[in-house]
Amino acid sequence: MDQRLADPLLTAFTLKNLTLRNRIMSTSHACGLGDHNHMPGETYQRYHVAKAEGGLALTMFGGSSYIARDSQWAGSQLTIATDDAIPYFQQFADRVHTAGAALMIQITHLGRRAETNTQSWQPTIAPSAVRETNHRSVPRAMDQADIDRVLSQFRNAARRAQQGGLDGLEVMAHGHLLGQFLSPATNHRDDAYGGDLANRARFPIMVFEAIRETVGADFPVGIRFSIDESNGGGMPFRESVAFANMLKDASLVDFFNASYGRLDTEIALANECMPGMDQKSAPWLAAAGAFKKEVDLPVFHAAKITDIATARYALAEGLLDMVAMTRAHIADPNIVAKLSRGEEDRIRPCVGASHCMSAARPTCLHNPATGRERYWPQTIQQSKGPKRKIVVIGGGPAGLEAARVSAERGHDVTLFEAADRLGGQVLLAAKASWRGDLIGIIDWRVAELERLGVTVYLNSFVEADQILAEGPDLVVLATGGIPNTEITSGAELCTSSWDAISGAAPLGERVIIFDGTGRHAAPTVAELAARAGKSVDYVSIDETVGKEHGYAEKVIWRKRFAEHGITLVPEMILQDVSRDGNSLRATFLNQLTEETLALIGDTVVVEGGTVPIDDLFDALRGQSVNNGKTDLEALTDGVAQVAEDGFTLHRIGDAQSSRDIGSAMFDALRLCSAL
Repeated sequence: MDQRLADPLLTAFTLKNLTLRNRIMSTSHACGLGDHNHMPGETYQRYHVAKAEGGLALTMFGGSSYIARDSQWAGSQLTIATDDAIPYFQQFADRVHTAGAALMIQITHLGRRAETNTQSWQPTIAPSAVRETNHRSVPRAMDQADIDRVLSQFRNAARRAQQGGLDGLEVMAHGHLLGQFLSPATNHRDDAYGGDLANRARFPIMVFEAIRETVGADFPVGIRFSIDESNGGGMPFRESVAFANMLKDASLVDFFNASYGRLDTEIALANECMPGMDQKSAPWLAAAGAFKKEVDLPVFHAAKITDIATARYALAEGLLDMVAMTRAHIADPNIVAKLSRGEEDRIRPCVGASHCMSAARPTCLHNPATGRERYWPQTIQQSKGPKRKIVVIGGGPAGLEAARVSAERGHDVTLFEAADRLGGQVLLAAKASWRGDLIGIIDWRVAELERLGVTVYLNSFVEADQILAEGPDLVVLATGGIPNTEITSGAELCTSSWDAISGAAPLGERVIIFDGTGRHAAPTVAELAARAGKSVDYVSIDETVGKEHGYAEKVIWRKRFAEHGITLVPEMILQDVSRDGNSLRATFLNQLTEETLALIGDTVVVEGGTVPIDDLFDALRGQSVNNGKTDLEALTDGVAQVAEDGFTLHRIGDAQSSRDIGSAMFDALRLCSAL
């Protein structure tokens, strides 16, 4: 018997009159692609259609879609506050249905979580005048007129979802207006809408009554809310269960989408609601399972369920009815298709880097096509043109992706790597205490190159003549860079972050670290030094650690610094490093006061990014057809850059300039997917 037939992930599920083809879904999230005046236009739809084509059963869209003008924040949040959305929904639903999946929307009023200084510039409302730390508005307490208005707006939003041909909707209560009424931490009212749970639940129940009256009994309606936000004085688990059963007993909802914890601060978001890379896999799955035992309706759940084994366990043990692999589908929208084909080992892993939750949302650190499906393919097709000889130099992320994409296009690919192991800087990055999962970026590509038959040479520091002997049509230089410590006088006395992390340069007892980039390298050194018992002086050009990262990674680093007693000295420029007897003196300039600060230590670690390794490029460019010049317009538009005679030469990743993994991956995809 084919074991895939018995896989609980691939069994159908019925919700009301809706049949879902399997048990895998993607939850609503604010993906930042609302490209048509806050409507789900072509770019937005393509992002979700890719998941539907990849085989999942249900994709939810429109994280925090606003029902009212006073429920807005900065960015491309979707609107369901106008009938103009209906045609977009109809087109969207048709495309997702054609791909075999169901489509639902999340609607909400943000309450105090809205922002006053964006879009409509409206004051914010809430059950009580309690400020939210994260979005920073100070709301006014709602009166009956506000309550009546918001009820009408929820009713109209539900009508638009149904008329738009969607398969259902969920109301986001967690931390939003409905949740603010439910939580004793944010509801301080002394009228019929405050006090005990029955009163605090009154307005949320009125909302669902209005929705149910509008859409009828057969249209699936759900709620996403925190099943336990007791940390910080919110609604505890037992009250969450009691409220859920109020909704169930009144036939107001058809499913619960169980989230966990608070989301009113960056710390709460990173530690509870949307766990980052430092958290264990599926940290709230057991809590969701305990909630499911208390309610007699389907339960969905999403929180770092990134691998098939965990998802399968959640269903097999009866912890969930639908398992949400939202971030996992950002990494690989073809999860179900691969699983159905018996190719589970080929699923591109989510490494939990939180890149998809940063300003670059929803792009994935190692899937550059995500969020760009309108222009770049999630599945690389074989080229209809001639087979080319592609030579890639460098086995870091950029080189591996260039080799993979080129081989998927059907070309003959050879990769040379100077080290004895593929991975480049990722091998160093994975040495951080909480970033070990990054190695999945490399391991997946190594396996793909083996499957595709790419010839890989390790320990191969090649010269120009060796490359030319391969007879290439295209040479891709992904040779990376070397650490840039030449940002100060006395650079010869400094240690690079690479040498500090790798152990190539042992650290003294007193370590001075200068972070000139706001990336991961410098704080990684700081944590390694602190764990080794060294004293650490951490000085940064920025006002916070991890300046270039999203909130989740910033919170993790701030937490690590607090745990190890590392104090940040902010907004400084490193001016000079000199000898001071047997020690080193590092002199800094305060950018705010222009005063100098001198620190004495045994080791000065400087993180200044990288500078490209140019030797091979300089040796080859004169012999290439394009003189090593990449046509940036052609690269942006995905036009092939290869000559019929001779070879073209291109640099990608850090061989061009010091950037990040996501940029390196996108370079490789754009250059090689058109070959």
